Amino acid sequence: MNSRNFFAELKRRNVYKVAVAYAVIGWLVMQVSATVVPALHLPDAITTTVVVLTLLGFPIALVIAWAFEMTPTGMKRTEDVSPNEFIPQWSRRKFAAFIAGVALLAVALLVYQFARPKGAESTVASAKSIAVLPFANLSHDPDNAYFAAGIQDEIITRLAKIADLKVISCTSTQRFKSSPDDVPAIAGQLGVANVLEGSVQRTADKVRVNVQLIKGATDTHLWADTFDRELTDIFAVESEIARTIAETLQAKLTGSEQHAIAARPTENTEAYQLYLKGRFFWNKRTGQNLNKAADYFNQAIAADPKYALAYVGLADAYVLMPLYGAGTPQECYPKAKAAAKKALELDDTSAEAHTSLAQVFCYYDLDYPRAITEFQRAIELNPNYATAHQWYGSSGLAALGRFDEAIAEVKRGIELDPLSLVINTDLGSTYYRARRYEEAIDQMRKTLEMDPGFYYAHWNLGSALAAKGALGPAIEEYQKARALNDDPSMLGLLAHAYAVSGNKTEAMKIRDQLEALSKQRYVSAYSFALVYLGLGDKEEALRWLEKAYEDHAGDALRFISVEPLLDPLRSDPRFKALVAKIFPPGTTESPEPSR
Repeated sequence: MNSRNFFAELKRRNVYKVAVAYAVIGWLVMQVSATVVPALHLPDAITTTVVVLTLLGFPIALVIAWAFEMTPTGMKRTEDVSPNEFIPQWSRRKFAAFIAGVALLAVALLVYQFARPKGAESTVASAKSIAVLPFANLSHDPDNAYFAAGIQDEIITRLAKIADLKVISCTSTQRFKSSPDDVPAIAGQLGVANVLEGSVQRTADKVRVNVQLIKGATDTHLWADTFDRELTDIFAVESEIARTIAETLQAKLTGSEQHAIAARPTENTEAYQLYLKGRFFWNKRTGQNLNKAADYFNQAIAADPKYALAYVGLADAYVLMPLYGAGTPQECYPKAKAAAKKALELDDTSAEAHTSLAQVFCYYDLDYPRAITEFQRAIELNPNYATAHQWYGSSGLAALGRFDEAIAEVKRGIELDPLSLVINTDLGSTYYRARRYEEAIDQMRKTLEMDPGFYYAHWNLGSALAAKGALGPAIEEYQKARALNDDPSMLGLLAHAYAVSGNKTEAMKIRDQLEALSKQRYVSAYSFALVYLGLGDKEEALRWLEKAYEDHAGDALRFISVEPLLDPLRSDPRFKALVAKIFPPGTTESPEPSR
């Protein structure tokens, strides 16, 4: 068969049209899969399987089109079909109409994807999903704002212990008003079907709590009630609200969950109020406020030495202090560890305590097997605890190079806390350490669209740009981060970027600035290691990394086996020996060196 006859035969057997139709439909199927799978919280492997099967099916479809023909009596081999048995081929007009129809579906899908609210992984809301908006403080004393915030947080905590519910974290809801004008829009932005509004009025030893459960899509009331109780009965009120919400949403409760939402953390109302004040300041996330939070948690413990949640709060305060320059690892991490362990002695079902202890294992002990065990136990106890998913992915799994799992965990954290700036940034930082730089940059920029003033996102965007070799834009991002927060870590990164770009004079000026600053406050040895690495002094870089290890500065060293900026040291036997101290051989997946 000559080439002209061959191409004519391809046309007669509809191979061209099958190829075009299959390509268009296959592309549409892959796009639908990429949209629907995350929306329904299905495993990412399903999307991969659909793509692979679609690609494998293409040559098969062409072979079938060549070898077989559809006739009025069924499908037959082409060689066995006489000319008068052929079904007439599609007209050009019909074929064009078919392609146009599929194209319209594709355009509709793209419009849907671009129209989705930013910051949320999915707008498909489960009927058993809920967001608890900030409770209005109706008390005459504005200082009671911490009490209203605490009631909201406690109700969220109780609801989150019900595995059959999806509960949005308070960090995503706190930016909304207690009685918003557009409940359907908020429900859509948070990806929930239901919203709880409320108010708190406290006078002396009495408290009034008003709540309204609203169906998000229609802004209709599902349930409302008012509770007038003694302050000592506040835990009973929170339990009753949580239980009624679960019943209204038809959530299944296990025996242990029923016990968990009915628990009374303390019988001491003074300790409870001190704990709420501690959480109020802890949520502000500055060095000064973390110290205030620790003081209140210590006062709560003094009022009730058996108050497990107060010890959890204390652990959470101490575990964050070195990150915000409020203390050294040697001072803070042992205190965090002791507080977390004490909390677990008092209540080993506390997901928050298991999460805090896991983070200490990452930051201080550099003991990742135990950290992973604690994170998994926390998620088992409270699958709705966004911070457990976030830290499990971004601290534990990412440090081990298990990036597919890490990304899935952080994404789950975003589902539970879609507007959390830190969790959204941690997804970007996990992409960065997985060397998926374009996705990292895209995720960080999406986060900065939510809040352009979030320094942690500028920090991580700078690192992703630097790893790509875009040193000018990286320096700009580091400078923005430094202007927003006086975290010394920014100086180390900034000096590294200047040095690598060739401006060693500026890098050494920043090194001198870091040395002066280290005499006034805690500066991680890791920051000095980055400076000297940028300057090309590997001896000094390695010496400072060893110093960071001696200081238990695990908040920086936990990524030593996967951090792209450290790639120039990977072939050095001394660096390999240091990595082996933290990660015994076989416990991590090797990174792919930057190109």
